[in-house]
Amino acid sequence: MPTADREAYHRGRRMVMEVLATVAGIVVIVIGLHDMFHTLLHPTGQGRLSRLVLVGAWRISRATGHRLGSTVGPLAMVLVILLWVLLQLLGWALIYLPHVPEGFMYSSGVDPSDYPDVLEAVYLSAVTLSTLGYGDMVATDLWIRTASPLQALTGFALLTAALTWFTQIYPPLSRRRSLALELKGLADSDWAQSVEDEDAAVMTRVLDTLAAEVLKVRIDFAQHSEGFYFQESEPDLALARQLPYALQLCDVALASSQTIVRRSGRQLSLAIEQLSSELDDNFLHTGGDPEEVFAAYAADHGQETRA
Repeated sequence: MPTADREAYHRGRRMVMEVLATVAGIVVIVIGLHDMFHTLLHPTGQGRLSRLVLVGAWRISRATGHRLGSTVGPLAMVLVILLWVLLQLLGWALIYLPHVPEGFMYSSGVDPSDYPDVLEAVYLSAVTLSTLGYGDMVATDLWIRTASPLQALTGFALLTAALTWFTQIYPPLSRRRSLALELKGLADSDWAQSVEDEDAAVMTRVLDTLAAEVLKVRIDFAQHSEGFYFQESEPDLALARQLPYALQLCDVALASSQTIVRRSGRQLSLAIEQLSSELDDNFLHTGGDPEEVFAAYAADHGQETRA
């Protein structure tokens, strides 16, 4: 093959590899950003990759008897964030790789031939993503000079997303624990056995408040699905343990001789059914009634339901 043809062949091959690496990098970046968006900003709060990590960590914890305890939820969230970082790191490294070292100017004392191109691309991606900017590698290629600031913005977005995700999970957890404590208090005072003896206005107020809190928890599970994978170390705070008492209150209220109490009982029943459906459709998949779903919820979290 003539020298000119050989050079043209190598140039063409290099261009193809550059295009393939760039496209692959963009795909990896988009996958990571898409998962981050669906996890943090989408109403369902469920990114596919993040859910796989959360479910995987939870299954490992459950298989070991939940020895990790209350740390499994935060640990799984940290793993998800590390996955997002890794996807951005690798995606941008693929974009940089075809341009290393020709597309960069190196500071004195740095010889690019001393380092493999792959490691150089990963190093540049890590430095840019973390916004460190050592300045030992400066892009001279117009495409890289234009694109690299976008990665710095992505790194800032990842940091913000991580902080936001951890702060937004605690209000739902607080509402869940509050509902568990309220149900425990009602159970300890044997409230279900005194329905007919209580004033109807008092009973309906208790039932209506309980129904509203159950609906809030249902919405929390829908919008912050990661909250399901937080196990409570204290049984009193475990909704999985206390929740069945809501069914007992509901049954007693529906059997009341007072119309106003029965109406509040129906509202509580609807709220319980919605919470049960949310837990079953997204996490437990039993296909059963609320009693079976709540029993599966307790078993999944290593809790014994109240007698």
